[in-house]
Amino acid sequence: MRWQMDEQKIKKVMEGVASKKLGIEEAIKKLKFLPFEDLGFAKLDHHRALRKGFPEVVFCQNKSIGQVTGIVRKLASNNADVLATRATMGMFKEVKKHVKGAKYNEISKTIIINKNKIIKKGRILVLSAGTSDIGVAEEAAVVAEAMGSKVERVYDVGVAGLHRLLGNKDKLADANVIIIVAGMDGVLPSVVSGLVGKPIIAVPTSVGYGASFRGIAPLLTMLNSCSPGVVVVNIDNGFGAGYFAGMINK
Repeated sequence: MRWQMDEQKIKKVMEGVASKKLGIEEAIKKLKFLPFEDLGFAKLDHHRALRKGFPEVVFCQNKSIGQVTGIVRKLASNNADVLATRATMGMFKEVKKHVKGAKYNEISKTIIINKNKIIKKGRILVLSAGTSDIGVAEEAAVVAEAMGSKVERVYDVGVAGLHRLLGNKDKLADANVIIIVAGMDGVLPSVVSGLVGKPIIAVPTSVGYGASFRGIAPLLTMLNSCSPGVVVVNIDNGFGAGYFAGMINK
């Protein structure tokens, strides 16, 4: 696990000082950014990986290209894995100039940096009710994968054609956690929860006609689910769903 890797780094520094192979000043230089690093426009939490098992994730929306690039560069210099969400192609192109191995997922709008090969474990199933929900669903999937989970995607299986969902019963049964992304009426999580005994993370999206109120209608439907085992994250919050699913899967 990543937190164990960070503990190993700290232990190695301390052992180096104890054995006098590492000077005090050099050790301080290695450790001084562990609490946080102040960039002026952002304070980077370098302790996040040690505390939570995954580094701080960059939320790029409303940040400038320069700010995103500066944050990602600093995180990449201290962490094997870096994830940035709601990123534009312009942000990625600038990051790629400075960080080797950066990749961009255009559907989820995420920048991913994996310096070490991750051995993926468990299985998280990500469902979308409609094709219009795939952007949020893909964000959830990418985040869960970055955290070390095996992820399988099944898209466009909403209740308007229930046979599409029932054609994937084996995948539902094999999953450790199920993320369900739905707009419109938002009823899909309740249907799936009635079929399987797995933890379900429901993600309402802002997809829908006027009376869906940009995601309020599916949010309320999911919060009022009569089927136990469903938890709900915020509207369009694929990141939150993927992160929580990754924690459960560990």
